Amino acid sequence: MDFFVDLLRGTLGITVLLGTCYLLSNNRKGIDWRLVGSGMLLQIALALLILKVPYVNVIFDYIAKGFQQILSFTEAGAQFLFGSIVQDMGTFGYIFAFQVLPTIVFFSALSAMLYYFGILQKVVYGLSWLMSRTMGLSGPESLAAAANVFIGQTEAPLVIKPYLEGMSKSEMLCLMTGGMATIAGGVFAAYVGYLGGEDPVQQVYFAKHLLTASIISAPAAIVAAKMLFPEEEKKSITEQTKMMEDPSNNLLDAISRGTTDGLKLAINVGAMLLVFTALIYMLNVIFMSVTDGINMVAIEAFGNQIGDWNESIKLATNGRFEGFTFTYLLGVLFAPVAWILGTPTVDITVVGQLLGQKTVVNEFLAYAELNTLREAGVNFQPKSLIIATYALCGFANFASIGIQIGGIGAIAPGQRKALTELGIKALIGGTIASFLTAAIAGVLI
Repeated sequence: MDFFVDLLRGTLGITVLLGTCYLLSNNRKGIDWRLVGSGMLLQIALALLILKVPYVNVIFDYIAKGFQQILSFTEAGAQFLFGSIVQDMGTFGYIFAFQVLPTIVFFSALSAMLYYFGILQKVVYGLSWLMSRTMGLSGPESLAAAANVFIGQTEAPLVIKPYLEGMSKSEMLCLMTGGMATIAGGVFAAYVGYLGGEDPVQQVYFAKHLLTASIISAPAAIVAAKMLFPEEEKKSITEQTKMMEDPSNNLLDAISRGTTDGLKLAINVGAMLLVFTALIYMLNVIFMSVTDGINMVAIEAFGNQIGDWNESIKLATNGRFEGFTFTYLLGVLFAPVAWILGTPTVDITVVGQLLGQKTVVNEFLAYAELNTLREAGVNFQPKSLIIATYALCGFANFASIGIQIGGIGAIAPGQRKALTELGIKALIGGTIASFLTAAIAGVLI
């Protein structure tokens, strides 16, 4: 019975999300419904293969254990470098500063090594071959969509750099949406350590689901992009798509490049998390102060029967929110979205808060808040935790619009105007793609 309820909720969520793409499309009559259907079938098929087929499941379990092992390598390096600077290794501060950030640096260097040996290129090319054959995409956009599964939204366009200037607006939106809907390999292992903490079993568990989320979001991003901006310039599939070329001179150069890039990313992540956490805390204090002031005026005007608004919210949410804060407002606004994704009713406000933080700020802050809530004793329903993990797995936020305009515009100046025009659509498409993935996960898991 529960499965059929989940199936109905998931179907409703997928229908609403695809309907949103249809309503926001710039050319509804031009939507290729065959592409939409094949894209959704590919996403569901990949999810079933990874999560339900025993042999494939075992392979991904081994991959997940590999990422868990990477965390132990990173921890060994961090302990050697920092020694006993931090005594309590179970605190959030230790996990983030001495496990998460070093993991970004190490995994970036490891990815550069895989590039140098040509391993990652073959994986990406295999995925792009699958998407181009099943969804009828051009070679460059399918290759970029596959690359986005493993590398960042500014690195993936480098894979198809020779084709960027000649791409149509529909192809550019597909490229941008793919970057918004997935996460980079450089932060992937960091999120595993973040969500799994120091428990190896939990690390393997979240590694598997984060990897699944990033892979199956690729076809979802294509579906969302092609509905929002259907292709008007029909092109044949490019057979001679160039493989990624590594710029490194030798293995040591590749490791050095990867380490430097990872360091820049780690510093940026740490600084962004610090600033935006402070800003949200500031907004929460402002909202609470304003609400307290309004409440006092109301009590003086109408008497004590008005009651304390903030206290009422605290009681109604079982202490999950301290009152009418900025995070509570995000939770209320995104609670309906959390519900249609299949989140159990008891958790829709708190999951809605995470979805709002991810969209307004970034996914790193949202995962941080998820971890903080769990450590604070918030007992998420297992399905709520899974749906949140999948829905947050993507770069779709307002800051990413600027990142893509700056990053892609630097290597394809002729596309800068298109990039600025498509920024909001890419944000919407990437968000919907991640939510489609979460809705499917909510049914299958």
